[in-house]
Amino acid sequence: MNIDAQKLFHEMNGSEEGGFAAIHSPVRRSPGGIPYLCEPGVVVLARPQTSIAGMAGFLEGFDPALNFPQYVDDPTSLPDGAQLCKAAGQLCYMSFGPKKRSYNAQAIRYFDNLKASGHGSVLEHASFSLLLYGISRSVTHELVRHRAGFSFSQVSQRYVSGRMLRFVERPEYRNDEILHTQFLRRIERAASEYAEMAERLLEMQQAGVTILSAEERTDLRKKVQQCARSVLPNETEAPIVVTGNGRSWRHVIEMRADAHAETEIRELAVRVFLCLRQTDPVLFSDYTVEQLPDGTYTVKTEFRKV
Repeated sequence: MNIDAQKLFHEMNGSEEGGFAAIHSPVRRSPGGIPYLCEPGVVVLARPQTSIAGMAGFLEGFDPALNFPQYVDDPTSLPDGAQLCKAAGQLCYMSFGPKKRSYNAQAIRYFDNLKASGHGSVLEHASFSLLLYGISRSVTHELVRHRAGFSFSQVSQRYVSGRMLRFVERPEYRNDEILHTQFLRRIERAASEYAEMAERLLEMQQAGVTILSAEERTDLRKKVQQCARSVLPNETEAPIVVTGNGRSWRHVIEMRADAHAETEIRELAVRVFLCLRQTDPVLFSDYTVEQLPDGTYTVKTEFRKV
């Protein structure tokens, strides 16, 4: 069953401010006070800023009969990412004049033609930076395998203390009382063991154990945390900032929001798509959202692997 993407965005408590979309995830606490999250959070931190007016000097340098300067006066505005990619694509054929150009009002048709032809390189000009949180280390281990066109900055368990520890509950646990209870017990035990190990390591350092000798407090903290983190489960939250171009994000959506993708990363990929579509509805206009029999969602397009 097809789902209205914008409606789903708002049902997931999506919001938009100044053209930047976000779907936030609330923090819950176990009976022992350990923080955990049940859904991924996605925040668009950066998107293209495009000034087509800057092309005027370039366009004026051609035969006046071509009317190239009119290109910058298109009455229809586009999202900056779509505008940048469209200008780059039209440069390839110098289709800036009124006879050969596609106007912004026909932008979706223009991009659909590009996608149908497999000319995905044009989409690489628009980059989007997203903060992803409420996701486990299991998910980020899969996500960072997408190397082409991406940059990653992820929380370091060596440099971040146990005070920042949060955990992520898998979708399968949330509606089952037994699995949910086991999850809560597990994260409380992991947090407790982490704290106990860190305390013991500090005691060892104070006793002069060579393995933890450190000249500076930062070095000591790093050595304690790099050892204590060994007790942390894959359910530990691993927030990450990811920057990728439009073509690369499309690849992630198609691979990870697929019905056959792993459940937890699919939940993230669907939210990534919803935020990117809200931010640039032209570049991501060809996708549809479908609800699966289990109530989860998948994202599809006829223009795969552009």
